[in-house]
Amino acid sequence: MPDWLAIVILGVIEGVTEFLPVSSTGHLLIAEHWLPRQSELFNVVIQSGAVLAVLLNFWARLKQLGTGWREREHFDYLLKLAVAFLVTGVGGLVLKKLGLKLPESLGPVAWATLIGGVLFIVVEQWLRGRPVRDEITWAIAVTLGAAQLIAAVFPGASRSGTTILIALVLGVSRPRALEFSFLLGVPTLLAAGALTMLGELKHGGAGQENWGFVVLGTLVSAVTAFVTVKWLLRFVQTHTFTAFGWYRVVLGSALIVKG
Repeated sequence: MPDWLAIVILGVIEGVTEFLPVSSTGHLLIAEHWLPRQSELFNVVIQSGAVLAVLLNFWARLKQLGTGWREREHFDYLLKLAVAFLVTGVGGLVLKKLGLKLPESLGPVAWATLIGGVLFIVVEQWLRGRPVRDEITWAIAVTLGAAQLIAAVFPGASRSGTTILIALVLGVSRPRALEFSFLLGVPTLLAAGALTMLGELKHGGAGQENWGFVVLGTLVSAVTAFVTVKWLLRFVQTHTFTAFGWYRVVLGSALIVKG
């Protein structure tokens, strides 16, 4: 397989799975057992490309928050996003200081994928007939900031999947859980990309990177993520996340059997 085609495939996988509750990191780790393994820098930078999809799909909402930030409702929402990101950032630095590294074996990814799928099915069943709300309280915001760290510890758990799942358990409606999770992912992914880039520049690793492939993967990731996010925003208006739960159960079970 040509190297450029492998990069395109990895970009598509990243773009499709970054904001679906199925774990992009887990899928990239799985794919790299059959495709040429890429650097951590490559994986993190193409994640940043997927952020463009959120910015474009939520442009009207971001414009509303930006132009109306003086209004209490919008200011509180922006502040909650900032605090949630701060919780993630501080927790991420602590985990990095502790020397946390993503496992290269499929075992942890398989189990995290399976367990997350079961939880989605159980939670959606539990939510039937229960009232939901659009409000993101301070307790929910802080909890969701901490929830993002679960994906850092357990690849396959899914950053978006974990935050959405916990938001649902806390009584948040699906569309609002999706929105807060996605908007929180913007600074999270950009910060991760910037820190990794700075680290590689500091240690000279960036000079060894094929930046043509990085740019290609990032562009493919951005385009496919835009289409995926646009579809998902419509999907959750009338559907639950149960289908994603079953997908994770099937995929996780298959990987465990294979392993």
